[in-house]
Amino acid sequence: MIKKMRMIKWKEVPFVSIALVATNVIVFLITQFVDGSLFEAGALNVEGVLINKQYGRFLWSMFLHAGIEHLFNNMVMLYFMGTMIEKEIGHLPYGVIYFLSGLGGGLLSLYMKLMLGNPAGSVGASGAIFGLDGLLLAMVLFYRRPMPMVTPLRVCLMIALSLYAGLTSGNIDNAAHFGGLLVGLILGALFCLIKRYSKGLPTLKKLHEDDDDDEEDE
Repeated sequence: MIKKMRMIKWKEVPFVSIALVATNVIVFLITQFVDGSLFEAGALNVEGVLINKQYGRFLWSMFLHAGIEHLFNNMVMLYFMGTMIEKEIGHLPYGVIYFLSGLGGGLLSLYMKLMLGNPAGSVGASGAIFGLDGLLLAMVLFYRRPMPMVTPLRVCLMIALSLYAGLTSGNIDNAAHFGGLLVGLILGALFCLIKRYSKGLPTLKKLHEDDDDDEEDE
């Protein structure tokens, strides 16, 4: 019994989110005391990835931030939204979807840079964080597990406002935002549907059939 209670408490500790926030903050502090070499080595750009084959930039760029405001905005979103999602779906799925969303955002960003001939580098965790937005949207649409104060309308409004803020601001890598959002939504939908089938929960098709039956009875 005690062991089971310890396991439950361990699952409720959002240590992945905490570790991500701590790592981002530590990396930012390091960049404040060294020259710009970390940005030169880690920023996501066409030359570094496609010419020099430095594929690690997809990962390193997710932990670099251009300034304190950039870091603060991303970490607030990551902590509050991330801890909620991590407690719901578990540490491993959460971590995997976070990093794959960041990778998806980086890939779309790099593709757009290549198409537009843009040599600029991109840094920040926002692609992965937008992936959490997509994951949260998938959860409220497909997971069918109630979360207090979280509704499809509120999640869609939050996503729309976040995208609008990026599109109306300067020097923002919006391709990374859209790429991360799309990957997070797709992976989140797959995760939720797999969980529904594995737990024997009613599928969306069955729910619609039940709704039709109710309408006929009325």
